[in-house]
Amino acid sequence: MVEPDTKTDTPKTGVEAIIDAVADLLQTAVDWLRQEAAAVVREKIVLPVQRLGLTLASATAAAALLVLGLIFIAVALFLLLAEVVGYPGALLIIGGVYVLASLVFLVIKVRSMQK
Repeated sequence: MVEPDTKTDTPKTGVEAIIDAVADLLQTAVDWLRQEAAAVVREKIVLPVQRLGLTLASATAAAALLVLGLIFIAVALFLLLAEVVGYPGALLIIGGVYVLASLVFLVIKVRSMQK
């Protein structure tokens, strides 16, 4: 013999119906709050971070292309300078320019730190 399910066979009392209605209302409120929280997080955090990521990726790609182009220009200028003064002279001139540039940078940095 199978016993009948007592929850479905007996009608709900007024208190049980109110408790079920309140539980359904609370579940609906929780679901709505979850949806709103997800929308706010997506709008305020996820989308700006995605835009920032795309901006940084684009800037990195542009910087890499710029550096690659500058390397080719520097090599071409080195070869032109080497034809005029020879390779040792070209290396000496380029090294001297870098040393002077570093000294200028160092002097400017020291003066700005002293202020």
